[in-house]
Amino acid sequence: MSRIGKKPIEIPAGVTVTIADDNTVTVKGAKGELTRSFSPDMIIKVEENVLTVSRPSEIKEHRALHGTTRSLLGNMVEGVSKGFERGLELIGVGYRATKSGDKLVLNVGYSHPVEITPESGIEIDVPSQTKVVVKGTDKERVGAIAANIRDVRPPEPYKGKGIRYEGEFVRRKEGKTAK
Repeated sequence: MSRIGKKPIEIPAGVTVTIADDNTVTVKGAKGELTRSFSPDMIIKVEENVLTVSRPSEIKEHRALHGTTRSLLGNMVEGVSKGFERGLELIGVGYRATKSGDKLVLNVGYSHPVEITPESGIEIDVPSQTKVVVKGTDKERVGAIAANIRDVRPPEPYKGKGIRYEGEFVRRKEGKTAK
């Protein structure tokens, strides 16, 4: 059995889970609503505020889907109840972030400011000029938007300048030396 797949998912108060006939799961909570289609082979059940996933056989495809399905369902339940957030830091002289309406404006050493517009359901906060926080209910989309922001100016190894995730370690390199 899959170690992750066999763990049950506790459904917190205020969260409702509905499963359609074609294994389309809708999770509604205080922060919003998420819908996702899963493989029709997986067996998804809700019993007394506990969500369980089981597989019909031991073939390789079903074993692979078992843990994945459980993880995705767990992230959906956590997203609509607590939400997800990803922090980014801007490191470099003159590097700063501001918010213009709902757009994020980054000044990171280019000749022009870079504007990023968030998707619906995603919120971008700028608590200080060198910090950006991406929030939302869908873990996958929050991570993708944070990665897109980081790709504007990834951290470089010589001076450490760039946009990095909070707590990310950037391996530093020694520069050229004069002989």
